[in-house]
Amino acid sequence: MDIKKIAPDLSVCPQLKPQDLAVAAALGFRAIIINRPDGEASDQPSHAEIEEAARSAGLAVRYVPVVSGKVTDADVIAFDQAMHDLPAPALAFCRTGTRSATLWALCQAGHLSTQAILKTTAEAGYDLTGLKPRLEARENTEINNVGHAASPAAPPVAAPVVTYEVLIVGGGAGGIAAAASILRRRPDADIAIIEPRQEHYYQPGWTLVGGGVFKREETERKMAGLIPKGVKWIKAACAAFEPERNQVALEDGERIGYKMLIAAPGLKLHWDGIEGLKQTLGRNGVTSNYLFDMAPYTWELVSSLRSGRALFSQPPMPIKCAGAPQKAMYLACDHWRRRGVLNEIDVSFHNAGGALFGVKEYIPALMEYVDRYGIDLCFNETLVAVDGDEKMATFKVTTGEGEPTIVTREFDMIHVCPPQTALDFVANSPLANEAGWVDVDGETLQHTQYGNVFGLGDGASTPNAKTAAAVRKQAPVVAHNVLCALDGKAPMAVYNGYGSCPLTVERGKIVLAEFAYGGKLDPSVPKWLLNGEKPTRLAWFLKEKMLPAIYFEMMLKGGETLAKPKVLSHRPLSHEAQSACDFKDRPTKAA
Repeated sequence: MDIKKIAPDLSVCPQLKPQDLAVAAALGFRAIIINRPDGEASDQPSHAEIEEAARSAGLAVRYVPVVSGKVTDADVIAFDQAMHDLPAPALAFCRTGTRSATLWALCQAGHLSTQAILKTTAEAGYDLTGLKPRLEARENTEINNVGHAASPAAPPVAAPVVTYEVLIVGGGAGGIAAAASILRRRPDADIAIIEPRQEHYYQPGWTLVGGGVFKREETERKMAGLIPKGVKWIKAACAAFEPERNQVALEDGERIGYKMLIAAPGLKLHWDGIEGLKQTLGRNGVTSNYLFDMAPYTWELVSSLRSGRALFSQPPMPIKCAGAPQKAMYLACDHWRRRGVLNEIDVSFHNAGGALFGVKEYIPALMEYVDRYGIDLCFNETLVAVDGDEKMATFKVTTGEGEPTIVTREFDMIHVCPPQTALDFVANSPLANEAGWVDVDGETLQHTQYGNVFGLGDGASTPNAKTAAAVRKQAPVVAHNVLCALDGKAPMAVYNGYGSCPLTVERGKIVLAEFAYGGKLDPSVPKWLLNGEKPTRLAWFLKEKMLPAIYFEMMLKGGETLAKPKVLSHRPLSHEAQSACDFKDRPTKAA
């Protein structure tokens, strides 16, 4: 817990987990204020879970949800009332603590000077300078009672908007790699990254954590050590895109301007899309390698299971790394085979799709392992509910003949891949297509309507595999084209849809799938050196020993070995490209 003391009666912090509440009580806190609405993130516990844990720890609790980027006067009144009602000291939290600090600041306006409020929050690590006009307006308002205020003498003046040449939303693989690639080309570029998290995760490593190969801590790095030097790190969450004004809104309501925007927000793991899953995840034999906290539990289940039934599920596309659900299964089966217990375990793979893998050339090698391990393949089955206490999983089965049927299966362990969607603030923005993804051209990665907006990574609409390998090829394309647009030129670098999925079929061997748009094979090295259609030890060595270093030491630092973008000498201008060429100093929406 990263707790920051704001005042004698209040401290704030980022998201709390249920297990943190007993610690908070031991630290002397007497009350918890929950400022984060339910459903903002896939790994977020509900307010009901927090309330239950708080009361178990002897803490008073109040739910005062505040929408990111929209702290209203009613929110301020509700927060102030909570502070009056609850025993002190209280601990308030949201995603990062910013909204909680903002609420405190607005409550103090009229009691403390604006300068004193901003100094206090800055010392706690929260820069609320964008709140200054609102604080000054409230400071000039005589507040006699909670909820009763006279009208201010004058309307607040809008805060000056800080504008960057390149603003990046998201400090994941896409955002950091794009920033590093831009700096390789233009070292003096004016860049800022908006990212609330303090940690950065090498997510491709979580499959190996769940297989007992990596330790979880090997996949985690501090964000501060990965943000490229010279790039401004805005430690806040993006709440909204406002492309008509060339701005984004932060969770405290502050606006940040840009000449060029790179949207790399990632996606949402929709755990609530499977009934009962969140309530039992991490216990009762229910696990998922798609969470940092959960991958070790996968290995705990695999290493302890001696007999019974093991289910592995895959939801409808799109998902992060389409091969990850079956990679978890193959590693588990290989362990059970080595332990001599595989014959005692009934293994089945429940795939919402109709094929084992989307590129047919890799299926024969995978089928050899399906047969070796005795896996029952169940296609067109979508997991819709999990009852952990009863150890029952419910699937919707669609065969194309009549209405879907519902099938319930028992399990001793189940590895779940959750359905995945666009983040809410992305889906509700002008940048989204009908499915909610950032709507970009599949080749240039430029937005289809706004010429000064580019997108990459899991949150983009490109019809390719959502993998870190795809981002490695996308980032240089975005870097080249952003600088072209800044210089009033047409984007000429193109992305071919490259993606890679190292299919871990056993400990020590991998089928290295590499492909581009349309399922076309796109190997990085000659077939005589590494035949990706066959399981090889060389591919395993690449996955285990080389790829983490390539990710952290090359990709996130702007290295482009085997990833240099293809730059065309001539490309017909699309509407969005023409718009980018036209604006010069201040970009406008494309025609």
